[in-house]
Amino acid sequence: MRRGTFRDDTVDYAAVGATQAPDLMQYPPERSIPAEQSWRIGSGEARFRAASEALMSWTAQRGAGLEVSDVRPASGPMYSGVSFDAEGNPVKPSRSEAEQRFDVDGTPFVGAGTTIRVDGRVKGLRADAELRVIFAVEEPRRVGFALGTVSDSVVSGEESFMLDWYDNDEVWFTVRAFDAPRAVLYRMLPGLTKRRRRELFTRYLRAISPLYTTPA
Repeated sequence: MRRGTFRDDTVDYAAVGATQAPDLMQYPPERSIPAEQSWRIGSGEARFRAASEALMSWTAQRGAGLEVSDVRPASGPMYSGVSFDAEGNPVKPSRSEAEQRFDVDGTPFVGAGTTIRVDGRVKGLRADAELRVIFAVEEPRRVGFALGTVSDSVVSGEESFMLDWYDNDEVWFTVRAFDAPRAVLYRMLPGLTKRRRRELFTRYLRAISPLYTTPA
């Protein structure tokens, strides 16, 4: 089991880790717009393993049409700090050395504290940002991570990507987020933030799920 959490003052919002709060949709961080969607993406260990490998190698972001660049793992040994279980409860801190993995192109896999740059547009809306991995979880039946905004984004906030392989053998992909509009246009027109988030969620699902079909 690998768990990791990264916390420092470089992200541009205060509610670090709030995507794991059970009541996110009812009580989001101040001035932010929450969002959550879950999809069944198949069943069985093979589906879970394949989806996990894809998720932890940035496939959701790349499959959403975003360019992932400047991937910088945290310097020094990985700190496995306070993380969260499926109910959003903090897990006791620990410290461990974790082997850094790389994809076929040599890009480092997701790890707590990693900073990345993403660039692209969704439905004509900017999705550029510098992001940091807030936490990463790799367990026998649960894998995922959260990204927090550092700078250069039209919104400020966090999004988490979690895969769960349940006892009934179903595999589910859950994405949660909260976005506080930063750009003037987005503050004036909150609907743009919701539209941007909705499109990102759809693209993330399409990237991870073999069951995805384009809505009619």
